[in-house]
Amino acid sequence: MPPTGAQPQQQRQEFVHPAAQHAKKKGISPFMIEPIKALYIFLIVNIISALFAPIQDCDETFNYWEPTHYLSHGYGLQTWEYSPEYAIRSWSYVGLHAIVGNVRRLLPQTTKLSEFFFIPTVMSAGNFHASTAYLPSSFAMYTTMLGTTAFMNWRGGLKTSLGIWWFAVGGILGWPFASALCAPFLIEEAILAVISYPQGFYEAVRRVGQGVIAALLLLKQAGDTAINAFFYKKTEVVSWNIVRYNIFSSTGGPNLYGTEPWTFYFRNLTINFNIWFILALMSLPLFLIQKIFSSKQHSFQTGMRTIVFLSPFYMWLGIFTMQPHKEERFMYPMYPFVALNAALGFHIILSAFGNPDPKTLVGKIPARLKLFTVLGVLQLSLMLGLARIIGIYTAYSAPLKLYEPLGAGVLGQQGLGGDRDYVCYGKEWYRFPSSYFLPRDMHAKFIRSEFRGLLPGEFSEAQNGFGSWSGTWLPPKGMNDRNEEDMGKYVDIKACNFLVDTQYPERHHALPPNEPNYIADKENWEIVKCEPFLDAANTHLLARVLWIPDLSVVPEKFRRKWGQHCLLQKRNQTEHSILYS
Repeated sequence: MPPTGAQPQQQRQEFVHPAAQHAKKKGISPFMIEPIKALYIFLIVNIISALFAPIQDCDETFNYWEPTHYLSHGYGLQTWEYSPEYAIRSWSYVGLHAIVGNVRRLLPQTTKLSEFFFIPTVMSAGNFHASTAYLPSSFAMYTTMLGTTAFMNWRGGLKTSLGIWWFAVGGILGWPFASALCAPFLIEEAILAVISYPQGFYEAVRRVGQGVIAALLLLKQAGDTAINAFFYKKTEVVSWNIVRYNIFSSTGGPNLYGTEPWTFYFRNLTINFNIWFILALMSLPLFLIQKIFSSKQHSFQTGMRTIVFLSPFYMWLGIFTMQPHKEERFMYPMYPFVALNAALGFHIILSAFGNPDPKTLVGKIPARLKLFTVLGVLQLSLMLGLARIIGIYTAYSAPLKLYEPLGAGVLGQQGLGGDRDYVCYGKEWYRFPSSYFLPRDMHAKFIRSEFRGLLPGEFSEAQNGFGSWSGTWLPPKGMNDRNEEDMGKYVDIKACNFLVDTQYPERHHALPPNEPNYIADKENWEIVKCEPFLDAANTHLLARVLWIPDLSVVPEKFRRKWGQHCLLQKRNQTEHSILYS
């Protein structure tokens, strides 16, 4: 059980730090949105995200959707991370989502696709794309928000134990590195303990001790290690395995999967948060300037608390900027702090901009002009955010729309193909949305392309004599942690009943030998369905980042260029099939 906050003083006498007493005196702002209204707003946004946001990271498909599909339906693709030899993925996190998906199976009108959309809708809270991503870093984002809230809320006493526990939940069940975001709050706790020695010191030790013990119980007795021991059939501390591979690996670690320049996160966060990321970066300098020039006197505790709240953003951004291997999802645990820092930076600017003193230059600006300026900036931010969301959906949602002809998600429709048919992927292997889109036990298979890394294998489907979910503990063949190609992951194209491929407009260079234009091969393949897909290589940066309508008034240079993402069926199987266009 999570540790509770401080007990009421009439039940147990406890040292209360003066800063906590100060927190009790603060009233609630009349401009605050009621929690229930905020809940409805986020719920609506998250439902929209769950239904329409495309999968942006193939790691989400292969490391989380596929194992969940295996637990629920008995088959799925398996990455090397789930091999018992390496065991760097937790079955606790996956199992939790599998339970949610199976709850949907108990309800009427159920299909595998309804499970797929049900899981992110129920389990999510946060920013649009990150909130519904089925990733441990998204889960850590939720627990970071809850843990930070506990550390911030000093009404009724310090809630250090609860804050530590929430960060431990995010680190153990989600992503272990996210626990580092707790560090500034623990440093603050240590400073307060020293200042308030001796009584406050012993209370601080007690609070931290309770939180650490609760985290250890979660890790050992009540949760993660026990669940993983059940699935792996051996004791594994998965959170340590993740840290060991990413930091102490002798085989190359995460850098095997690509590196990016130091500017990667600055560019990415600017694209996704526009002015709010800029404000988040400016928040600490703005606060220090305000402290220097403000005529109001603030206590040491108030200033220190503000710096503590602002510091996780800079700490996380600095640490991960220094890492060569970078991915957008690594920033998800920090997203609550992007919002917090940006809000504080915006508040400081508004306070200075709203100064009514006629002796100052700002004070001479008419109030209506100030209001118009502020509303204009907010509207611009909203428009940029919507253009980014719509742009991603229209550009990259094709893989979520392609499988309807197979009968995916439609009750009572047989669809094309037979039971356990093979749907094959070549160069488009990383766009596979998951086995939830393949009905009637159809299996995803890979044919060889120009990719030379390690592709996923398949969970063992052995039943007799192996018990339930034997694929979680039976060692698979051809796995390694060096991203080395394994030829056993491929099937001959002759075994494929269906094939997924993408065709782009004609280019001047020849296609690679292992990536021919299957869509143009009318002799062997019949087009079942095609969806437009952005030709990123030939589209201007601005049109890749934001949605730009395809209108004649838009210069040709800035218009988006398109290919087509297609589902193909082998010719000799289509004679008696209904064709979709």
